Amino acid sequence: MSPAAAVLDGIRVLDLSRFIAGPLCAQILGDFGAEVVKVERPRGEDSRHHGPYYRGESVYMFLYHRNKYDASLDTRHPLALGVLEKLVEWADVVVENYRPGTLEKMGLGHDRMKEINEDIILVSISGFGQTGPDSRRALFDAISQASSGLMSITGEPDGKPTLSGTYIADYATGYQAVIGTLLALFHRQRSGEGQLVDVASFDTMFSALGTRLIAELMLGESMPRSGSRDPLTAPVNVYEAADGPIYIQAGTSSLFPKLCAAMGRSDLADDPRFATVEGRMRHQDFLEQEIGKWVAVRSREDAARALDEVGVPYANVASVTEAAATPQIAARDMIVEAEHARLGTIRMPGNPVKLEKTPARVEKAPPQVGEDSEYVYRQLLGLSDQEWDRLRESGAV
Repeated sequence: MSPAAAVLDGIRVLDLSRFIAGPLCAQILGDFGAEVVKVERPRGEDSRHHGPYYRGESVYMFLYHRNKYDASLDTRHPLALGVLEKLVEWADVVVENYRPGTLEKMGLGHDRMKEINEDIILVSISGFGQTGPDSRRALFDAISQASSGLMSITGEPDGKPTLSGTYIADYATGYQAVIGTLLALFHRQRSGEGQLVDVASFDTMFSALGTRLIAELMLGESMPRSGSRDPLTAPVNVYEAADGPIYIQAGTSSLFPKLCAAMGRSDLADDPRFATVEGRMRHQDFLEQEIGKWVAVRSREDAARALDEVGVPYANVASVTEAAATPQIAARDMIVEAEHARLGTIRMPGNPVKLEKTPARVEKAPPQVGEDSEYVYRQLLGLSDQEWDRLRESGAV
């Protein structure tokens, strides 16, 4: 990779993970210059066979596998363990998200990895972590949302608990795994020691419950689901303008008078019932009715212009297509392109971390299964002609 992108230049990452959290972690490391080798079985990991598809390729692969070399390997083949051990010896970091205990059954647990590479950093991403009574339980994103308490606080007050509209647990866990990896690399730089990085989806979501968690633990209060309202301030909600929904955030004591000014409703700003957060929370049904009347006879553009003039935060409730087409997305390079070996130009979400000196780059499109097997096994690992031929002829790759 070019020097400007190589903040992690020289760091070697072995990606044994699947689906979202682990592959996302490894991809982010690759975005900033790490050399990432993804190992997957010859038919491809499960997510390659999940829709939606673009010209026969699962879009999962576009999201989580750029900037990686792909080497196929049947990890159950008798020759696989020796190859994996060579890859561990090559790597600085191993990322995996098997269920706890699986690597040990493969003969490649953390202790064995340390025998092969004493300063290896093993990033183990799992549902419930490597310890505790639930550590061996299987988990997907929705199970994390349900078990952590997140689902119980999401949705309308009189409705059912609701999943997030995206795989928020997997994404957040992948980001936490990146943080853990970088901290472990920093520690190794200072001490020479590798270590286990244990990141659990359940822990990640539980830690993100915010004030609701403290209200339960410290105050003994259960805060109900609040829909699109803010659970702590008012008025905050979605309102229907003449041409679509707009979200308005005017819950603080400094913002509420500004909203009243935009609406031409000094009577609301001067009413003592609405002078405090607590008062506005008690009367938010009334306030939302008044705001709704003001918004309903205006276009979103007209409402936005009035809100902009007084400095009240707002947003049109955009579809994914509308959000992707905004000038802000273009200005922030949040849609990037790469040349795929079979599909030509593909589009992907950009990296949200913007470093001034060493920005993220897309140097390699998401690979096809085994696209780089020969390069990985012969160039990076230095296998001989005979060893490479034996792997191919045996069906291990």
